[in-house]
Amino acid sequence: ESAALDAGRRRRAAEELADVLVYLVRIADRLDIDLLQAAGEKLESNAVKYPAERVRGQARKYDEY
Repeated sequence: ESAALDAGRRRRAAEELADVLVYLVRIADRLDIDLLQAAGEKLESNAVKYPAERVRGQARKYDEY
């Protein structure tokens, strides 16, 4: 249901997401953090922590695999 938003709700959701993005970019700038690099590193660590072939379709915590 939440994926099928009407135009007004979609616009409001976009505005909220834009607010979050602006704040995130400002914080990253103040802390001198490269967000693309940080995201790439996080994706790599998640791939190790949550290997798709072992965790797909399960909701257990990472230390239970």
